[in-house]
Amino acid sequence: MTTQSLATTVADWAIGLMETLGAPGAGVAIALENLFPPLPSEVILPLAGFTAAQGSLVLWQVLVWTTAGSVVGAILLYGLGAWLGRDRLRAIVDRMPLVQLEDVDKAEIWFNRYGYWAVLIGRVIPIVRSLISIPAGVERMPVWRFLAFTTLGSGVWNTLLVGAGYLLGDQWHIVEEYVGVFQKVVIVVVALLVVWWLVRMILRARQDQDVPRHGRKR
Repeated sequence: MTTQSLATTVADWAIGLMETLGAPGAGVAIALENLFPPLPSEVILPLAGFTAAQGSLVLWQVLVWTTAGSVVGAILLYGLGAWLGRDRLRAIVDRMPLVQLEDVDKAEIWFNRYGYWAVLIGRVIPIVRSLISIPAGVERMPVWRFLAFTTLGSGVWNTLLVGAGYLLGDQWHIVEEYVGVFQKVVIVVVALLVVWWLVRMILRARQDQDVPRHGRKR
């Protein structure tokens, strides 16, 4: 299935949910997007904003329900990670369609590298946005902190995309293109920050090694 056909299929499915359930339907769609990362939030959220602009949904209700859906999906993956542990979880993911082990590894690397902030930052990174909840559960990140970071990160992300769809109207679908560019920029910025941090750590380690040497000469 091509990216365009997937987006069309997801859009039709999301429209059906919202027509049937209203704003809670958008929340259900986003909860499922968290559980099944191939479902693109950059299609669902702007479409929900456009639907609100048409008067079929209330904007603030869409924001509340989509954020609630994000949190529900995230906490389910967190619980799954905590219950199964790393090895059993990887064995299950290896048998699942559409989800790759490399995606889980990527999320785990993000969590181990950036700690608690990975849960917040990861909400704007493809695939990692959903799967970051798994290593958080495996590592037993405090639930209250996980919920706080998830709610904040998801709330900001959902508001941006829903708001864009609301303002763009019939052109809501172009959000997907700009989101792709934005996500690449974020990845580059984070990579540069990691390089900067590594350089600082290396320079600090060298300075620590030089101090004893100077001490011995004296």
